[in-house]
Amino acid sequence: MGLMTTGSASIAQALAAFWHGSLGSEYAIVSATLVRATPLILTGLAVAIAFRAGVLNIGAEGQFLAGATAATISAGLAAAWPNPAQSALALPLALFGGAVAGATWAGVAAWLRQRFGVLEVISTIMLNFIAAEAVAYLVRGPLQEPSHVYPQTPTLPPGLHLAKLVPGSRLHVGFALAVVAAVIAWWVIRETASGFRLRATGANPLAAASAGQIDVRAAATRAFLVSGAVAGLAGAVEVTGVTYALYENISPGYGYTAIAVALLANLDPLAVVASGIFFGALEAGAAGMQRDAGVPSVVVSAVEASIILAILAASAARARWPSPAIPQLLRRPVRTPAAGSDPA
Repeated sequence: MGLMTTGSASIAQALAAFWHGSLGSEYAIVSATLVRATPLILTGLAVAIAFRAGVLNIGAEGQFLAGATAATISAGLAAAWPNPAQSALALPLALFGGAVAGATWAGVAAWLRQRFGVLEVISTIMLNFIAAEAVAYLVRGPLQEPSHVYPQTPTLPPGLHLAKLVPGSRLHVGFALAVVAAVIAWWVIRETASGFRLRATGANPLAAASAGQIDVRAAATRAFLVSGAVAGLAGAVEVTGVTYALYENISPGYGYTAIAVALLANLDPLAVVASGIFFGALEAGAAGMQRDAGVPSVVVSAVEASIILAILAASAARARWPSPAIPQLLRRPVRTPAAGSDPA
């Protein structure tokens, strides 16, 4: 029975299930909320970087899938190396391969934008569908597990699993990697010349090109590629830290939820961490409601959509109404120098 048609007891049960599934215990926080927050932080960071540069990268979902696929293939190849010293490099190679694949997938849209003027909103959405269909083909064809019973790749050996961040839980070091990536992105955007060029390009590309002598096209392309690399890294972390295999629907829409994560954080990399944890709690709570109270998880999708609409409405309101300091400046009298006096 749906949430809107249940009595008060059922609503209370659903809310209790949401709480226990997301924040009600240490295990729920560590093994559910933070685990789900990890790909959301990375994909949200990817979207935030692109949006700060004025690049509307809606393709984090496809870049996530490309990274997950490349990480699976890289890990499988590296695990076959006979030399133990070489095999120790398999996990870093898988993460690196995922980042490269994500950047390459974003690079397709970046090239279409630069060469033919194709809007990245259109190209990245189309590439999302292509990536999803490519994964479906691979896990049912060339990469399917040996028994050909399940539409997935063989399970990665334990040596290719990310270490647990908290013993006895599902939380892996990918969460720490996501936080470190957010801190690095915040520092680069705030403190470096490359970050200034990125911010200037996103704020006003015409002024950045004329007054700042910034190569706007190059700055936007670099931001696009870095954004794709971070989203691809998210896919690699998910494969090596959670699923240990590639299969259809490995992403429940992380790349799309990432847009809400980035917008709620106002495109600030550090705030993306908090925003990602918030949406991770929503996702974990939704799973708890569906498991313990029989409430469809799409209710949380409606909540996420409402948050996006509220953010957009607040942004439009801020753009429409001037800052309170402006009327004070307009009402302040302008003093003119007296006749014969020195203006200085």
